[in-house]
Amino acid sequence: MFNFTEFQHDALVEIFNIGVGRAASAMSDIVSEAVTMSVPSISFVSRADAAAMLGTTERMRVCGVSQHYEGAFTTEAILMFPEDKSLDIVRLMVGEAVSFEELTEMEQDAMSEIGNIILNSCVGTLANIFSQELSGSLPSYHVGTSEEILAASGGLSHAVVLMLHISFILEAHQIHGYVAFILDMSALRDLQHQIDCYLAKVMGEA
Repeated sequence: MFNFTEFQHDALVEIFNIGVGRAASAMSDIVSEAVTMSVPSISFVSRADAAAMLGTTERMRVCGVSQHYEGAFTTEAILMFPEDKSLDIVRLMVGEAVSFEELTEMEQDAMSEIGNIILNSCVGTLANIFSQELSGSLPSYHVGTSEEILAASGGLSHAVVLMLHISFILEAHQIHGYVAFILDMSALRDLQHQIDCYLAKVMGEA
């Protein structure tokens, strides 16, 4: 499976930690509670292995929000949570007074907003650090098995998936989710090139 060098990997973790930190600040404003997010790990895996990381049983339904990005590289980015956790996040956004029926009606719009915040924070940070353009589509909401969520993005079945494991820590909650970037080999090489340029710039300044 495609992988980056240790320097490239560490740079990518650092960049994504900046991105999710910005997302955490925006989420804190929405839920009126301190939110801490971190990227404890990233990995390059096949689409099948990415699905397995989220659970493969038919009963394990996943909520996903996807956006397509083009520019410095092309990718489909997908934010994914277990479906029951997505309702927990929406409950935090709208408050305890909302009934379960109302909550489920709000889920799609609320999760699309959360996905837009988190995905754009991650991708926007990449664009800023690389000094490149990355333009995104409107978010699309999906619910299904992990395989269905990853397949809904389209693209080649043998494309590499860059998986970010994200930990969300709130005062009374700890929720784990994933952001997946589906990349073909051309996009992977483009991303690797951008990271190399960033590292060269940092080392040159040092």
